[in-house]
Amino acid sequence: MTAHARATPGVTRRALLRTAAAASVTGLASSVPFAQTGPSANAPATALPARGEWLIRGATVLSMDTAIGDFARADVHVRNGVIVSVGKEIALSSLPPAAAVIEAGGMICMPGFIDTHWHLWTSVCRPLIRIDDPKRGYFPVTNRLGPFYTPLDSYRAVRLGLAEGLSAGATTVHNWAHNIVSPEHADAELRAMRDTGVRGRFAYGPAQGMPDDRPMDLEGLARVRREWMPKNNTSADGLLTLGINARNVGTDPNPLRGNVPLEIVRAEWGAARAMGLPITLHTSGPSPVKFLEDAGLLGPDVQLVHPLLTTAEERVILRNRGVSYSISPLGESRRPAAAGVIQLGELLEAGVKVSLSMDHTGSYSVDYFGCMRLLYNLHQHRIGPKFRLTAQRLVQMATLDGAVDLGIADRTGSLTPGKRADLILVRTTDINMAPAGDPYEALVSFAQPRNVDSVFVDGRLLWRNNRFTALDHARVLSEAAEAAAALSARAKWP
Repeated sequence: MTAHARATPGVTRRALLRTAAAASVTGLASSVPFAQTGPSANAPATALPARGEWLIRGATVLSMDTAIGDFARADVHVRNGVIVSVGKEIALSSLPPAAAVIEAGGMICMPGFIDTHWHLWTSVCRPLIRIDDPKRGYFPVTNRLGPFYTPLDSYRAVRLGLAEGLSAGATTVHNWAHNIVSPEHADAELRAMRDTGVRGRFAYGPAQGMPDDRPMDLEGLARVRREWMPKNNTSADGLLTLGINARNVGTDPNPLRGNVPLEIVRAEWGAARAMGLPITLHTSGPSPVKFLEDAGLLGPDVQLVHPLLTTAEERVILRNRGVSYSISPLGESRRPAAAGVIQLGELLEAGVKVSLSMDHTGSYSVDYFGCMRLLYNLHQHRIGPKFRLTAQRLVQMATLDGAVDLGIADRTGSLTPGKRADLILVRTTDINMAPAGDPYEALVSFAQPRNVDSVFVDGRLLWRNNRFTALDHARVLSEAAEAAAALSARAKWP
């Protein structure tokens, strides 16, 4: 019998040995002391598992590529981080002996989730936030603690959020970093992204409490672009890209994060555009779409977040300008009625690009299945009969549409040969999923993060059988707890 023929359910023995060896190397690398001032772009990267060659065999495949389609049972071949082929019964004899086989019967193979808006730096605030006490809610806590973050706190917070994201099936994350207290804080957040192995955009922003009449650190932004993103605003390994996050705009007082005047907007957006960087902006409070349009600021390089109060006229503007909207249903559904409603159906009907995001995980956990489910329920409750929303469309929104939003659909978001291997396996044999029928229905109506069996990012297996293959789980948690305690003490909170 050949080595391929001896494959048993799960990963072959040689693959397990190789993964274990890689994980042990990573464990040693991650134990290196982390400087309180934070690491630079030139600091050695934490070792990650090798990309290698893989055959995922016998899965239900949801490609998110209309030219390829879906398969009730098919194989996916990955080599050195690239999807080589997708199809029925890829011959084992065509693979080299070193290829690892994952027997994926009873699993869904699909692109990983792409999160398009996440304040990862707030992840360690969990022990301090209360949903039933307005004085200890998300905004009071993060506004108070933000100025007290050290680069080490930022690193540990971002790493915690990304670790949970990986375990829940996220392969790409838009790190909405609106607490860049110093250049070292930016380096720390970028290092956390690099150390966890995710794909993502780093949206450089201002610090919490920064005066509204002062631009963000544009020199620091240029330095990050120069040192971290040497390949056309992309990291040397192709995993990370750069953008900016802007503060709310206009003249109306905004109790959440403040508003900045038009001259500051022009300075920050102009600097970003001169560097070829995309821009993202919250639309909490009254919709700024008409204001931005009249100022000549909207374009396909702009992503807005929280579609709650747009008008029909504004949605036409968004479509015509190529602006995308990121929806964060878990957080948005907690807003008071006066804040507006989640306008998913209206945006889709108008032809506006949409995507899915967590927003933060300070007062809820990472659950993209739950986000899709909530979006569907709210849509049906509000306007269901007026605009048909399918389970397949929701899964597309959580995967391919996120890649379109972040401008990386040429490399991820679908299981297309030639794209990078960012994919997940979801077990349908778990008690909450079985017996599974239509795979899209199973994902939207029944799946939970605990059903995520495997997560590949850029061809690296980072999560398998409910375990990290590289991250030190206990260390991530203990150091996040240390950061939370230290921040609380420094800020004298509560």
